[in-house]
Amino acid sequence: MKDENSFILKGNIIYSESPTKLICIPQSYLICMEGKVEGVYQEIPSEFENLLLKDHQDALIIPGLVDLHTHAPQYANRGLGMDQELLHWLEQNTFPEEEKYADLDYAKKAYSIFAADLRKSATTRASIFGTIHKQSTLLLMDLLETTGLGCMVGKVNMDRNSPAGLCENRQQSMEDTLSWLMESKSKYRRITPVITPRFLPSCTDELLKDLSRICRSYQLPLQSHLSENLDEIDWVKELFPKAIGYADAYSQLDLFGNEIPTIMAHCVHLTNEEMDLIYENRVFIAHCPTSNTNLSSGIAPVRAFMDKELLVGLGTDIAAGNTLSIFQVMVAAIQASKLRWRLKDQDLKPLTIKEAFYLGTKGGGSFFGKVGSFEKGYEFDAIVLEDNSIKYPQSLSLEERLERVIYLSHIKDKYVNGNCISLLD
Repeated sequence: MKDENSFILKGNIIYSESPTKLICIPQSYLICMEGKVEGVYQEIPSEFENLLLKDHQDALIIPGLVDLHTHAPQYANRGLGMDQELLHWLEQNTFPEEEKYADLDYAKKAYSIFAADLRKSATTRASIFGTIHKQSTLLLMDLLETTGLGCMVGKVNMDRNSPAGLCENRQQSMEDTLSWLMESKSKYRRITPVITPRFLPSCTDELLKDLSRICRSYQLPLQSHLSENLDEIDWVKELFPKAIGYADAYSQLDLFGNEIPTIMAHCVHLTNEEMDLIYENRVFIAHCPTSNTNLSSGIAPVRAFMDKELLVGLGTDIAAGNTLSIFQVMVAAIQASKLRWRLKDQDLKPLTIKEAFYLGTKGGGSFFGKVGSFEKGYEFDAIVLEDNSIKYPQSLSLEERLERVIYLSHIKDKYVNGNCISLLD
């Protein structure tokens, strides 16, 4: 068989079937057939004996990591303004940076850095915000296409409560959005559009209703923000006095799940009623603990989300988050849940390593379809991790080695849809 997307990886295979079921199979064979997982075997079945075998010996092989929420234009600003809270941080740091992306030369310089670093990370899938600028968003999509990663990218919409350089009028916002969709349609193999109203305070009701119609007409997903910061929540209450809450305001505008696959980032301060609405509408939550800590937004009750069987993944939320590493976001999610349990609510137990790993793989990956696991029929996204540089005297199980590489990771190889992704400059 000569199909480049059909081969076998040998090593220690680890993946999640559920938040509490971690599969660890030592020295086994992970078979990729035409870019999809055929299965995991301890001996190679006879019908696959002619496939190319890539022997990674004692390395760990895990599913590719999924970043459910990040902002590409903010990558240049990572590590800046971390002593501020959300709304002031947007005004002082983020909006001035995003205005620069009207200049395609600047956008190319900045987005090239972002795309190259994302390619070299353990992330294989990501849902990404651009800016309001159509041409720079298309440029971002062009650059991401060359990485081989699977990404959703959004041209941001903003037509009120925004600085002059980022405030569209409704008609122009719609024209640019439709033009962007037409120009990106069928252009890319792995990069797809996602409708992206920044958040409720920056969009008029009329624009939001227009975007809802576009989602339905073009069968597109949507990404935005929900209940990140207490001042932001109060602002939404002023702007939407007839809504029961932040989530209900989205729902009244037909922008909250059901027929529209939806990611809502943060969800730090949800009420029980909002969690029920998220469950009913099958909305995905992108949990962003590094961002929530850096901007003092709070600690999302992830245990409550999981107990209620909500759909949850992890997001780096660059640049409020300071790292592109979903491994480090897993660590932050565990640490934040421990602090919430210790300091606020001892009924909500901290996340386990199994649960954090699930959130960073299959949890977020399910927004993209059959992504984030090595179950049969899943997209073949894989990371090969070498941990022999981490010296230790004791004998460790595969689960213990996984925990250690999450905290101290080193990537050897990376695959998306069965394609090997170069980790070199």
